[in-house]
Amino acid sequence: MNITDVRIRKLNEEGKMKAVVSVTFDDSFVVHDIKIIEGQSGLFIAMPSRKITEGDYRDIAHPINSETRTKIQEIIFAEYEKALTTLSTNIG
Repeated sequence: MNITDVRIRKLNEEGKMKAVVSVTFDDSFVVHDIKIIEGQSGLFIAMPSRKITEGDYRDIAHPINSETRTKIQEIIFAEYEKALTTLSTNIG
């Protein structure tokens, strides 16, 4: 499995949610609405989810193991950093 495209769809400077991302796998499958969140220990990704009973949320799609999550997260964070650099260059 290869990540063939990462698109930062929304970039937020304010608040805990920093960005909304779409990731394409093998040029054939896309996952939308992955969020980059600022937590107490730094940035992390939150997979797309839906609200279930009692106000809880359940992931719609997610990595099965920590190695895959880490790989996806590292690639997303690299694209996020590029987007931030482009944003600050265009503003400044």
